[in-house]
Amino acid sequence: MPLGERSGDKSDSRYCGVETEFNDDMPQLLSTNINGGFDFVVSPLMDPSYRPSLMDTGYKGSGIAPFAGSDLVLSPSQWSSHVVGKISSWIDLDSEDEILRKDSEIVLKQEISWASHLSLQACLLPTPKGASCANYARCVNQILQNLNNMQLWLRIPLDKSDDDAMNGNSDDLSEVQVDSWETWNCFRLLCEHHSQLSIALDVLCSLPSANSLGRWFGEPVRAAIIHTNSFLTNARGYPCLSKRHQRLMTAFFNHSIQIVVSGTPVHNLPMGNSELAADHTDKHIDGTQRHSLRPYLDYVSYLYQKMDPLPEQERFELGYRDFLQSPLQPLMDNLEAQTYETFEKDTVKYSQYERAVSKALLDRISDEEASTKTTVLMVVGAGRGPLVRASLQAAEETGRKLRVYAVEKNPNAVITLHPDQIDFSMVLLAIGNLVKLEGWENIVTIVSCDMRCWDAPEKADILVSELLGSFGDNELSPECLDGAQRFLKADGISIPSSYTSFIQPVTASKLYNDVKSHKDLVHFETAYVVKLHRVARLAPSQPVFTFTHPEYSTTKDNQRYKKLQFEIPHDSGSVMVHGFAGYFDATLYKDVSNIFPIEDTSVCTIRFAFRITALAVLWFNQGIAWLCRIH
Repeated sequence: MPLGERSGDKSDSRYCGVETEFNDDMPQLLSTNINGGFDFVVSPLMDPSYRPSLMDTGYKGSGIAPFAGSDLVLSPSQWSSHVVGKISSWIDLDSEDEILRKDSEIVLKQEISWASHLSLQACLLPTPKGASCANYARCVNQILQNLNNMQLWLRIPLDKSDDDAMNGNSDDLSEVQVDSWETWNCFRLLCEHHSQLSIALDVLCSLPSANSLGRWFGEPVRAAIIHTNSFLTNARGYPCLSKRHQRLMTAFFNHSIQIVVSGTPVHNLPMGNSELAADHTDKHIDGTQRHSLRPYLDYVSYLYQKMDPLPEQERFELGYRDFLQSPLQPLMDNLEAQTYETFEKDTVKYSQYERAVSKALLDRISDEEASTKTTVLMVVGAGRGPLVRASLQAAEETGRKLRVYAVEKNPNAVITLHPDQIDFSMVLLAIGNLVKLEGWENIVTIVSCDMRCWDAPEKADILVSELLGSFGDNELSPECLDGAQRFLKADGISIPSSYTSFIQPVTASKLYNDVKSHKDLVHFETAYVVKLHRVARLAPSQPVFTFTHPEYSTTKDNQRYKKLQFEIPHDSGSVMVHGFAGYFDATLYKDVSNIFPIEDTSVCTIRFAFRITALAVLWFNQGIAWLCRIH
């Protein structure tokens, strides 16, 4: 059964599995563990004592590989939903022993072929042995070329080589351990970043540094195997985890990574006792023997249930996580109603705009002039009117008089603002007549025109826009506002008044594979808009370009170039830079800023090998991912 109910979470992290030993009675094995509370088993598919080379030298049997039962012992849905195949752990395709190497390749192919026949969703590959994994990776890559939709999980221990050893301070080179991330990276490069190759992390008693752990969240981690000997014992004798392990488990849940409990019980608990370490109700069925690993499962369930529910905004954005979207080009294309609706759901942004306009009105008009003086405000790029509404609400709150020009080039958006200007049949298609509905007829003038071509009848005191896109300047905001500056009085106010773009290097394996699947350079040269989720941010973001409005400098130039140097924290270990995430930070007016907080970004721009504050922009660099090693 799922670990619990968490409002808004429909991810695979709700399900917990258990690693088992070989058992040729699969129905009994599955029944025991499912009734014990686990959702799936990670079980060997073949007798671990089987060796193909022994078949001709007296190995008992009929020549048929000793798999764990027929495909008929479980229903197809049980095989696919409740069983993850575990490939024999003894295989070593890079062994110096030729017989072992050949046996390993035969068994690997046999077991994966059998798992594919059973329609399993995934198979767990054993950890590469030794420093080299070239032949192992070659064989797996060969299998991946003809594999169905099954995922292969490569088992990787969650450790990192000792920093002193990496710095060359170790006297015995044989004691220098290989960074497990290096092992994974070598393997996946030899498998050409195949999208069906994933990771199952072995979580051990000790954990590497936070920076080293952070690397894995940009990789395709599907499962985390937590060993019973990694659990501590609380004051009442029940299993619990250290604070660092707890934070790691929470991060796994947030990244849709499934937990698998492995090992034998190491806590001496009475089997019939229902009192739990986490102080929540035991759900085992009366009359059945309690699963020996149930206390560990209950603690994992407790950690999951204590998480905060997903905020409404997060739930709305779930479908956009790690989904590549081509950047909008509102100057070139007319946006659709659904796009406008998505923008308008960002209530925080428009409340910040309202605050900014309120402050500007109070600075512009004194209390003595409030009843006699009218402020001219122009909204350039008015869309369906959210900025117009925010501005008029600010005027009402501050008691200032306002005259508004809403300039919008999209004729379909103008229908929403002012349907009287089009045929009645079109009115039926409009979302609403905001002008009449809000009583704006004598306050708001609708202008259906490109701001770059419009001749304003008067100068504006305040110019309001939201052309920032995902990187501040990727929707030509500087060029548009520089051109619209002619509408503004010499002492006029621009909202926003400035914005700065930022970039940072990231690991984003899923996004990289999505771009790579197009098999051309054009997609690698596209700056995508993404709600980044499964990424590893490898270094702090750095500012790139700052634009200020109004800009009266005679030397202003929007053709800019910037060279940056990022330093990866030393304790991160080696990392893969798949691309750069680009964000921006905007100051609307004075202290009203950070519509999109830099380190709390839901959307960004990304170009391979980019992030914004609502979306990120991601750049992939000509199909090249950079490997950064710490020496």
